[in-house]
Amino acid sequence: MAQYYPSEDLHLNIARGLVKGTSFIHKFGAVPALSINVTGSVWDINDTLYPWAALDTPAIVNVKRNNIADEGHTVTVQGLDSDYNFQEEEIVISGTDTLSTKLFRRVNRAFCTAGGETNTGNIDIEAGAAGGTIVARITAGKGQTLMAVYTVPAGSTAYITQGVSSVQGGGQATGDMMIRQFGQDTFRVGHSFEVTSDGGAYFYPFSVPVAVSEKSDIDVRAKAAGNNSRVTSAFDIILIKNGLG
Repeated sequence: MAQYYPSEDLHLNIARGLVKGTSFIHKFGAVPALSINVTGSVWDINDTLYPWAALDTPAIVNVKRNNIADEGHTVTVQGLDSDYNFQEEEIVISGTDTLSTKLFRRVNRAFCTAGGETNTGNIDIEAGAAGGTIVARITAGKGQTLMAVYTVPAGSTAYITQGVSSVQGGGQATGDMMIRQFGQDTFRVGHSFEVTSDGGAYFYPFSVPVAVSEKSDIDVRAKAAGNNSRVTSAFDIILIKNGLG
């Protein structure tokens, strides 16, 4: 049975799986080139807010390859099922479009796990059948989605411990961590930040972690003061099963 050894580092023990009912999530994202004065989510697609509504009704997802060199790659899609429980599926690319067998209500991450060193072209994860709304993208050469968005699984509470953001050289950006608590229709600001390349990365450790309830959505959004600015954001979460203690 997992247990906590108080004489050791708490975060290390969580990473080692020694703290019962607790796990660690590191979410990180980057938008390649955000246009000036456009607000967009920090994920792999420029100038767009993350399309949450695309999976409000659970659906299969389509793995779309955009370069034939990625034929045969295995892509792991991680997210939440119809009841907001964690689920993942390994999907072997077998043509331009390859459908999942499971229904997803949310996609939190996707990455390449086999078939070559990394992906040659963009690999898009689409909601529903081929041609559906893109809900995740594995950018060419990255092998992993870069999306600073996350939905808390059922039965757990997320505690955000810190956040960080950066902007490319000569750039400047403002941003907000938007949170939509489950049962609400709208997002609201949970934390705001400003970042300049001259000042270095923005880093904020929460002295008291921010609690986000089960099934709630987190979406980091940014607006650049200069054109074609690459903006990155990341946040760390301690995920604790409800009812412990």
